[in-house]
Amino acid sequence: MSRFNPVALECLAVLMEEGSFDRAARRLSITQSAVSQRLRSLETDAGTVLIVRSRPLQLTAAGVRMRKYAHQLRLLRAEFQLDVQRLMPAAGDARNEEGRVSIAMDGDSMATWASPALDALTRSGLPLEVAVDGLGLTRELLQDGRALGCVTDVAIPPAGCKSVALGTLDYVAVAHPDYMLEHLCAGLGAHNFFKARFVACDGNDSVPRDFIRHAFGPDPARLDQRFAPSAEGRLRAVLAGWGVGILPESLAREPLLRGRLSNVAPSHVMRVPLYWQCWNAESEVLDTIGAALVEAMRKAIPAPPLPEGCEDKNSDTRAPALAA
Repeated sequence: MSRFNPVALECLAVLMEEGSFDRAARRLSITQSAVSQRLRSLETDAGTVLIVRSRPLQLTAAGVRMRKYAHQLRLLRAEFQLDVQRLMPAAGDARNEEGRVSIAMDGDSMATWASPALDALTRSGLPLEVAVDGLGLTRELLQDGRALGCVTDVAIPPAGCKSVALGTLDYVAVAHPDYMLEHLCAGLGAHNFFKARFVACDGNDSVPRDFIRHAFGPDPARLDQRFAPSAEGRLRAVLAGWGVGILPESLAREPLLRGRLSNVAPSHVMRVPLYWQCWNAESEVLDTIGAALVEAMRKAIPAPPLPEGCEDKNSDTRAPALAA
């Protein structure tokens, strides 16, 4: 990897993050021509095409590997910056806008337990960048090198990565009291879930179907759904009477206590185990992020006992770290 220009490698990473030569040039404070020159130089050194100039830009197989190298360099820069801050505290005022430490996380975690950890890490000077995606997709960002680590609900890490159990994120089924009175007076159950309207993030959001499958048994082929693309957006939509929301219990707790929401399936809680997975490397930065997330989950969501009759999606939520 030493023969590849680090500046050109960073240009490749920025190009794919920004999606166009124009935006990459603005972020790097150079001209579009300079971006093209850096990419051509890197492709010449690699002896192959790295980016397909399409809309959107796409990486070739070699480009995917090269982007991973670029992220490895970012991690090394972040490690170096930590060492410099210890040796020369005044140098901690300098900010490296080039190298960002990218991690992936689901929106529900961002909106509930993870924010304090991310706030503290950012204040410490870590150039953190968080990609928010569905829980089923965050692991893909780790696998293809777009993220150095991710929060996922899959226990086994990808090859070359390690996994640490965080705890569980509990989901409950809630609705506005008026919606419940009109449509679900007896509560949500196996006999009427197909008549209810659900609020989801998007068409790929599997949480409503997962809840129904774990609570009532059948795997619904289709649900009547409305979409609100964030945890906070789903909460607002449910409060507005759009339908039933399968929300993190910690997010729905206050509206439930105030009577603004009703639990339409009080005997059912879906516990989703969460794991921090990252490259299996000796890295103080990755270890620091992992430790911060573990502590944030412990403080925000201590594991409560399941109500009688509730089902657990995965009872083994305190598993030890797993290595590939």
